[in-house]
Amino acid sequence: MENENKIPAGAAQQIETEQPDAGYPVTTIHGTPRTRHRSPEEYQDLINRLNRVEGQVRGIRGMVERDAYCPDILFQASAVGKALDSFCKELLAQHIRTCVVDDLEAGRYESVDELVRVIQRLMK
Repeated sequence: MENENKIPAGAAQQIETEQPDAGYPVTTIHGTPRTRHRSPEEYQDLINRLNRVEGQVRGIRGMVERDAYCPDILFQASAVGKALDSFCKELLAQHIRTCVVDDLEAGRYESVDELVRVIQRLMK
């Protein structure tokens, strides 16, 4: 029981060289065919966050067009950065709770390596 959740040494390297199960789209960290269908709640939460960011960016553009005071624009730009960080944290949490857990339960341990690369890239 204790060893049940441990990833075997070299498992990710072994899995990467094997053919995937039929019907399971596999790609690299950069994208292509692998997708995930989100629940309506997950989808709406992400869209709401992006709508807020979009509105903030439009507001900043208006400030620049009106020649607003530089520090005021900077404070708003900083808020956009924080809103995007919040979006990324939520998306990462959703990814871990769903995609990564599903992959681990199916024995696709390469998701751990991918998750490490994603986190490292986000922390640059």
